[in-house]
Amino acid sequence: MKELLIVWHSMTGGSRALAKAAAQGAEDEGAVKVSCVSAEQANPLDMLGAHGYLFVFPENLAAISGVMKAFFDRCYYPCLGRIEGRPYAMIICAGSDGSNAARQAERIATGWRLRKTAEPLIICTHAQTETAIMASKTIGEEGLEQARQTGAHLAAGMALGIF
Repeated sequence: MKELLIVWHSMTGGSRALAKAAAQGAEDEGAVKVSCVSAEQANPLDMLGAHGYLFVFPENLAAISGVMKAFFDRCYYPCLGRIEGRPYAMIICAGSDGSNAARQAERIATGWRLRKTAEPLIICTHAQTETAIMASKTIGEEGLEQARQTGAHLAAGMALGIF
């Protein structure tokens, strides 16, 4: 059975909720094993053991969150040349637009020569003040459903051998 690895980081709960929703969508497909691992705990062996990836993280200061970037840094060279062609997708919990964080993650995935299965899903919370940015995030049902669909799409494509 193929394994989908969901690596996530969350400071205020938004990305965690999106990762959980994506995992539920993938698990509902029933055709792949789903492992949901925090970016602090994920390591190169997790990456090497999986057949596809979903990266879920917040936008921080128009960039990949530091903890997620540390995960990419920790895994990049040990996985380089060993995971080429595997499928991936990403979900970003953004305060403004998330596009720069998406570009940064796509460059890393391109370096690994991963296969992008969908455009980045960016869920915008519109948090623009210090109080709003630091507050716990609640993701609406529409955003959670989009995350579930992203997980389901990736799992179904992996199970069918499409990617």
